[in-house]
Amino acid sequence: MSKRKKIGSLQSTVASDSESEEEPSIARSREEGIFHRAIRTDAQGRTVVSTSRLTVPASPTKKQPPQRDLLVPDDFEFPASVDTDNLDAIPQVPFPFAGEESFAFDEGHPVELPRRNERQSDNPNAQWLHNRRARFLDELLRLEGRGDFRQQTKCANCDRAVVDAIYRCKDCFTDALSCKGCIVSTHKETPFHRVEMWNESDFFESVTLKSLGLRIRNGVCPGTLAKRARVPHTPRDDFCVVDSNGIHEVGLDFCSCSLAEDHDVQLLRARLYPATTSDPATAATFRVLRDYHLTTLEAKCSALHFYNKLARQTNNSGVFQPRSRYHEFRRMTRQWRNLQMLKRAGRGHAMDGIAGTQAGECALLCPACPQPGKNLPLDGSWRNVPREKRFIYALFLALDANFQMRRNDVSTELKDPSLGDGIAFFGRVEEYMEHLEAHWGLEQEKSTCVAHDAVNEPNRESYGMAASGIGTVDCARHNMKRPNGVGDLQKGEKYINMDFMLWQSLANYDDIVQLFISYDIVCQWHKNIWLRLSQYQPQLCQRGLKRYYVWLIPKFHLPAHIEDCNILYSFNLTPFVGRTDGEAPERGWANINSIAPSTKEMGPGARRDTLDDQFNDVNHKKIIGFGKSLLEKIQKAVPNMTAHRLELWEAEQGLPSDEVEKWRAEMEAWELDAASPNPFKLTEKHEGMQAIRGRLAAAAADDPDVDDVRGDLHAHEMIVMGINLEEQQRQLAFDAGLLKTHATDGQKTGLLERSNKLGRKITQFLKIRESFTPSVASLRAADDVARTEADRPKPTPALPVPAVKLWMPSMLASLPHVLVKPSHARCEFELRVGQAHAALEELRRLLLVRTAKYQFKTLHRRGVAANTRAKTTIESLDEQIRRISAQYRETEWARKLRVLNPDDVRPRPRATFSDPEHKSKKRRKTGSAAAEDPGVRQEREAAARPASWIWLSQLSEGEKSQGGMTEALRIEWAKTRARAWRWTEEVDLLEEEMRRVLEFLKWRAEWWIALIGQRVAAPDDPAGTEGFVAYARRQSRIQSDLRARFEANWRDVPRFIQMGRENVLEPAEDEGEDSGDSEDEDAPVPEAPRYEHLGASLVEESLA
Repeated sequence: MSKRKKIGSLQSTVASDSESEEEPSIARSREEGIFHRAIRTDAQGRTVVSTSRLTVPASPTKKQPPQRDLLVPDDFEFPASVDTDNLDAIPQVPFPFAGEESFAFDEGHPVELPRRNERQSDNPNAQWLHNRRARFLDELLRLEGRGDFRQQTKCANCDRAVVDAIYRCKDCFTDALSCKGCIVSTHKETPFHRVEMWNESDFFESVTLKSLGLRIRNGVCPGTLAKRARVPHTPRDDFCVVDSNGIHEVGLDFCSCSLAEDHDVQLLRARLYPATTSDPATAATFRVLRDYHLTTLEAKCSALHFYNKLARQTNNSGVFQPRSRYHEFRRMTRQWRNLQMLKRAGRGHAMDGIAGTQAGECALLCPACPQPGKNLPLDGSWRNVPREKRFIYALFLALDANFQMRRNDVSTELKDPSLGDGIAFFGRVEEYMEHLEAHWGLEQEKSTCVAHDAVNEPNRESYGMAASGIGTVDCARHNMKRPNGVGDLQKGEKYINMDFMLWQSLANYDDIVQLFISYDIVCQWHKNIWLRLSQYQPQLCQRGLKRYYVWLIPKFHLPAHIEDCNILYSFNLTPFVGRTDGEAPERGWANINSIAPSTKEMGPGARRDTLDDQFNDVNHKKIIGFGKSLLEKIQKAVPNMTAHRLELWEAEQGLPSDEVEKWRAEMEAWELDAASPNPFKLTEKHEGMQAIRGRLAAAAADDPDVDDVRGDLHAHEMIVMGINLEEQQRQLAFDAGLLKTHATDGQKTGLLERSNKLGRKITQFLKIRESFTPSVASLRAADDVARTEADRPKPTPALPVPAVKLWMPSMLASLPHVLVKPSHARCEFELRVGQAHAALEELRRLLLVRTAKYQFKTLHRRGVAANTRAKTTIESLDEQIRRISAQYRETEWARKLRVLNPDDVRPRPRATFSDPEHKSKKRRKTGSAAAEDPGVRQEREAAARPASWIWLSQLSEGEKSQGGMTEALRIEWAKTRARAWRWTEEVDLLEEEMRRVLEFLKWRAEWWIALIGQRVAAPDDPAGTEGFVAYARRQSRIQSDLRARFEANWRDVPRFIQMGRENVLEPAEDEGEDSGDSEDEDAPVPEAPRYEHLGASLVEESLA
């Protein structure tokens, strides 16, 4: 016997010689055959589906040692003997093709063990609360005294019996008591520890090491502290040091000998950062600067909050306040950030030093994006790839503005200049302001799309603000800020601001000729972009030349645009974009907005320096996270590529081949030429009710027939009123039918009130109706007499409100000897047709939703409560379907419309567009169908039948035959094809991005090594030269280790992608299980995406 285990879209076969699945057995080692279906391309370029049988070792059913899952990052460590520069020497684990776990690319299928009894340790918080909280409190109080050293009579260091062994250190590990001399001598290496003294009042009080006689001596001896140097010193008794454990006032002696360095250099070599360069009196330890740097990057903590924390850490009782060094601390942290940025960018190693730093050079680049000279083939072959492969080497950029990042009108550029003007993400201020001043008067045209505030109100005032926000240019696929791609916005989101940021961020990317640019108002912004560009500075204009551009709108923002924008600028419909969504900047705002309250109060230079540092940290975290993030993306993309290719193939099997070929030709023509019909757009869009009413109202304004007017009411308005009342009658009848036998008084009262209100409306309407058609009065009277005669001898009951006749023109036309005014009949006819089209579209939508609900219920709902909720939802959909069907049938009074029978209301056939969850016949035959939900089974059986006319034809029998395809099916096919293409492109992009990341890290490691020797320290300072070399080698090792880490995590990715491209699907059905399908296994099927055309409607070549 055999069992199949399905994992994703793949299955493996496990063989056993046991007759019972419940009985364990010892499997014999032998070979086993498994089937797989594949889609391949033949010599003529057509794609064929074929089934083959593979012979593989059979997996035993007994428990096996766990095998590692492919594509799952693990804690991989290289053996000490392995050279990380030669990754080919790393031993590889063979790929187990037919093992039971060999295709477990998802989260795996762990065996569920029975749950053990709950233990007390399962809730540690409750365990502490009830059992140990009081003891913990006692121990904390015990530590306030001398503890285990209460009986100590000797100094813990000199072991002498002294009376002043009353000192202990709060920062040392031990609480042993020491004498005054020993506590000072043991802290010469740690002068910023906090010391306590046991006083005469029997408690510990804080004292400083300075008050006990400790002095810090800076000198020229080896090391940073000249503890025993017999050289002249310059004493400072009021020197303040900010450390991570508080703010300390210390006694410090600077060396004053002939070999002494400047005071600030002496402090730096002691790892103390001076607040000033001349006669410093304040310094911060490197430790506290690093601590603040990481805290502000992760927690977005301001310098004020961090400094107040240090002050309270020094003394939180309010009795003593250390001298405020907040302004000095803020200055030191700002300089520290700038130095760290320059250091990590290699500017300390460069020949031209800091002065030679180029624009944007300190910004961390995206390793996954194409970087010419760094991660692209050095032979230049990528420049000459075929047109359909150009997207692999394209830049995906996203523009956006953030109005949370405002800045108050405080300080000026003169008083607060940037420490690194233009060296990272903000462009050079002078160039930016000159550009704005020169082109501020350019008129920004009004929006022809929806009323975008960013377009229509670009000059909105921001009172009291020097900057209303910032604009950015991001890498659209990896959410990383671009060098020189950030700028302040003065008044709203003006085009000239965003233009400058875009073209400035493209410096040094002249070789990249394909650009995909996403912007939430791109439909308006790009209209006159070439005209504006021609008026800009020559260096900006040159960066926009000789490139191909694709303009897109982010997926989340797209629905807010008009219908044409939803087709022309859609990521989902545009070729060569993969699964990019364009929302990268939006994801970054949530992180950076936390620092907005701090940056809002900063001067212009400090704010730019702070944001440059924050953006660089975001890029850094993205880089070190690529190993996981790209792996997760490829794990998702490959199965989706296989699934959507299969979905497209199955969809086309249920469609006439000539129609598919016609649609494919239309699609390719549109992608090649924008003037061709758009395959995603309805060519025969039916008027909606509101559009018809608007047209009739316009016609009524010019209607000279006064007989169609009663008071201020026109005849068409009267008919619209009647149609609305009919809908309310149907709704009331449905709601009354849903009322249960034991309905509550509130439900009955609510329904009765609705009925009374509707009855009064109908009474008023019938009076108006009689004024337009007087014969209605006699018809109503005759109808009342006939109803009375029919009920004799019983009293005539009151007619239910839903059953009251409204005597519309369509009803009058069916009566003999009754004249209907042609204008009234024509007006109702047009409104009824519009109502029928709307009802049919809504009916299709509800049927699709119901099918999706059934699928979700089958796949995910477990338990009584979940199934009950799902059943209630589906029953509600059924009621809506019945109501919409009844609404459509009300329009069955003209030959224009088809009759909707109850049997016609069935789901879309699976053969046309298959279910995403593809179930094999073997599974259905072995009993899963027996336990299937009746509603699910009914839905599945209905979907297996031929397509109803509601899916295949128009409303009119004369327009198209029943076998004709509707535009809705063509658009659905086009979207299915687009999904298959996008996932295939996504796999191609991810594969290339992974390669680029590895190449970039390799280049970066070699770049650091190449910096060695370019610049050295002074000839008399060999220690400085050694530091230069050591830092470069350490940075190179970091890049190499990161590359090795990623390469280890991705070691199985190439095989995984290969299997996806070979379309390894589930095994073919066993012979004899076929239920009537006679599909030829080698029959040609529609080919997979081959990227044959680049849409001219989506690609625009720049100025010549």
